[in-house]
Amino acid sequence: MKSTRKGLRDGDLIKDTYERLNCADCDQVLKKENDPDEVFSVRICPECGERFKELR
Repeated sequence: MKSTRKGLRDGDLIKDTYERLNCADCDQVLKKENDPDEVFSVRICPECGERFKELR
């Protein structure tokens, strides 16, 4: 699982005009899952299911 910063650098993610993270393949806004036991959140594309981790 890549980080969101690496996904932006590699072109897997793009930001829209409101600074939301979008999947570059599906053009869908990523959803966020918070696990209270982890140091990071997981961002998931609802269309293709690709997952990225994001430090809080």
